Amino acid sequence: MTLGSVTSREVWPVAYPRGEVRPADFRLVDVPVPEPGTGEVLVRNTWTSVDAALRLRLRETAPPGYFPAFPLGRPLDGVMTVGEVVASHADGFAAGDTVWHAAGWRDYAVVAAGQPALGGVGTLRRLDVRAAPAQAYLGALGANGLTAYAGLLHVAGLRDGDVVWVSAAAGAVGSLVAQIAKLRGHRVIGSAGSAAKVRYLLDEVGVDAAFDYRAGPLPDLLAEAAPDGVDVYFDNVGGDHLRAAIGALRPHGRVAICGMISEYAAERSAPGPDNLMLAVTKSLTIRGFRASAMAHLIPEMTREVGAWIRAGRLRYRETVVDGLERAPAALAGLLRGDNTGKTLVRITR
Repeated sequence: MTLGSVTSREVWPVAYPRGEVRPADFRLVDVPVPEPGTGEVLVRNTWTSVDAALRLRLRETAPPGYFPAFPLGRPLDGVMTVGEVVASHADGFAAGDTVWHAAGWRDYAVVAAGQPALGGVGTLRRLDVRAAPAQAYLGALGANGLTAYAGLLHVAGLRDGDVVWVSAAAGAVGSLVAQIAKLRGHRVIGSAGSAAKVRYLLDEVGVDAAFDYRAGPLPDLLAEAAPDGVDVYFDNVGGDHLRAAIGALRPHGRVAICGMISEYAAERSAPGPDNLMLAVTKSLTIRGFRASAMAHLIPEMTREVGAWIRAGRLRYRETVVDGLERAPAALAGLLRGDNTGKTLVRITR
């Protein structure tokens, strides 16, 4: 391709959101498409990810130990995307290859092969689109699948007979956690934020019990769904959900915390659960983790989860928004809970 007259649109943050994310916090910018240098490839992005955790980086200072805050007036580096290589000066990559990388929310990206991104999860990688559509590698076969698989099986250490509660169970990660637990033969309780999502959990995800956490006092709803308690809580929410889980966990229960969406837009951290003494009396294990710390499990995850998908035993739903310019609105909708499954932007011009 000739790059002389080609431009790329990029979404730049221009203000840190106060409360809800607004499209006015971003600007769509046209920039020239550069030629890739030695060891680099030029990718035409086709799908880009929308993740709740992006909200943590849309503030002046990201949480300590997390990925850095996005600087204002620059493209967002550290957003997973998939696309097609249109020019390559890197060994192992050729024009026409489908790849993933971490320079999303833009039309074109120049990516250095072998350069770690997002702790290794977003490093440039060729994808087998014979096994699944390219966009599946942003969800079930990507970082979301890795979070679900590693969190449930390796962090929570799922054991025979465990009863599992998954919060935000209709989301990109939670819906996979619930299905993996069911595939392993466990009783699974899911919670979500609407009656429609509860129906989705029961009818499509296949959980044993589900409830709308807005429908009453959370400890009562959980006790009704799991009268004998739970052994594993997979936490996507934090806050009152974590407190309810600590109360419901049986002795030697485990908590795997991959996110706390209830706090992402908060101006200051909320106080922790006031029942943490139960972690002592019940000998609980509460462990936080990030997918980037589990990058070594990507081959194992893609093999196992890919086999379940091909066999029709694991399903995933996508909420698709068309148009790069609508990425900020897609993020705002995700944070409001408008999505079911994985939120994606299909990049169109």
